[in-house]
Amino acid sequence: MKIGKIDHTSEGAPSQGPAFCSYGFRPFFLGAALFAGVAVPAWILILAGTGNPVLLSTARDWHVHEMLFGFLPAVIAGFLLTAVPNWTDRPAIQGRELMLLFTLWLAGRVAMATPLITPLFAAIVDGAFLVALVGLLWRELAAGNSWNHAPVAVAISLYAAANMTFHVLTVSGAETDLALRLALALDLFLLTFIGGRLTPNFTREFLVGQGKSERPAPFSRVDGLSIALVLMAALAWTVRPSAPATGWIFLAAGTVNLGRLSRWYGWLTWREPLVLSLHVGYGWLALSMLVLGCALLGIGLAKEDAVHALTTGAVGAMTLAVMTRASLGHTGRPKHAGPATVCMYLLVTLGATIRVFGPGTGLPANLVFGSAGVAWAGAYLLFVLVYGPYLVRPSLDE
Repeated sequence: MKIGKIDHTSEGAPSQGPAFCSYGFRPFFLGAALFAGVAVPAWILILAGTGNPVLLSTARDWHVHEMLFGFLPAVIAGFLLTAVPNWTDRPAIQGRELMLLFTLWLAGRVAMATPLITPLFAAIVDGAFLVALVGLLWRELAAGNSWNHAPVAVAISLYAAANMTFHVLTVSGAETDLALRLALALDLFLLTFIGGRLTPNFTREFLVGQGKSERPAPFSRVDGLSIALVLMAALAWTVRPSAPATGWIFLAAGTVNLGRLSRWYGWLTWREPLVLSLHVGYGWLALSMLVLGCALLGIGLAKEDAVHALTTGAVGAMTLAVMTRASLGHTGRPKHAGPATVCMYLLVTLGATIRVFGPGTGLPANLVFGSAGVAWAGAYLLFVLVYGPYLVRPSLDE
C-alpha cells in the first residue's frame, strides 16, 4: 500500500496552464490555510461579543461545520489529489477539472457564511464539493485498479454523508451532534490509518539517510489492534456517546496507539522537525483518545476541551506536517524544515495546548480562547506567507 508516497509525482500527462492548476495540493493547501487563518479569528471575535454573528446557521454550528467540513476536507482533498496518482499510476487531476473542484469548495464556504440564501440551497452548494471529491476518488481507484486503497474512499464517502446529515438535521431544526460525532469519528480513523502509514515510512527514510541502524517496526498485529480499537471507539462514540463503555474503549485505544507510536523511534528524528512533526501529530492523536476517554467517564477535562485535543491538536499538527512536507517535496525544494516552518509547528502546538488545557486554569475565557486562536490561526497564516509563493509558482525542478 503506497499511502506513504506523497513526495513524488506519478508519470503522466505533462502539466498545462498555470502552476497553481497543475496539482491538487497547490490550491487546496493554500485555500485551507488561508481559510483557517481567517475563520478561527472570526469565531474568536464572535465569542468575545465583538464580531458579527449574522450567519446562515447558529454561530456555534457555523464554526464547528466550517472546521470539520470546510477546512479539513480541503486539506484532505489536497492530500488525496497528490497521493492518488502514486496509488494508481495515473496522471494527476489538474487544469479545468481541478479548478472546478476548488470552485465548488469556495462556493460552499461562501454559502455557509451567507444569511441571504435558504438552508436547503446552502446544503446543495456545500454538499456538492465532497460528493464530487468522492466521485473523483472512486473513479481514479477503479481506473487504476487500486482497490487496496478502498478503505480511504469509504471513509471519505461516509464523510460526505456526515456533511449531508448535518444539513438535513439543520433544515429540519434538529440537533446536529450526531453528524458532528460521525465526522470526528472518521477523523480519528483517517489520522490513525493514514498517519500510521506516513509517520513510520518517512521516519524510516530519514533514519536510512542519517545512517542510523534503527528502523520503525513493520506493520504487525500491534498496528492492526490499534486500528481496530480506534474503529470500535469511533463507532461507540457515534452511536453511544454517553455510555461508560465508550470511555473505556477510548482509553484502550489511546494506550495501544501510544505503544504503537513508541515503536517508530520518533526521538531519533529531533534533527529534522519535518519528520518529528508527524510524531507530534500522532502523539496528539493518542492523547486525544486518552483525555476524551477520561472525559466520557467524568474524569479530568470537560468533553468540549477533550474534543479539541483531537481537532486543534491532532488535526492541527498532522495537517501542517503533511502540508509542509508535500509542498516542499512537490515543488522541488529540499525536504527540510527551516526556522519559519518550525515556528508554524510550535504555534499550532501552543494554540492547541492553550485551547485544551487553558479552560482549567481559571484564567478569563476571552484570554484563553483568544490566545489559543491567535497562535493556532497564526500557524496557518504563516504557512500562507511562506509556502504561498511556492504553491503558485512553478516547481524548481521543472
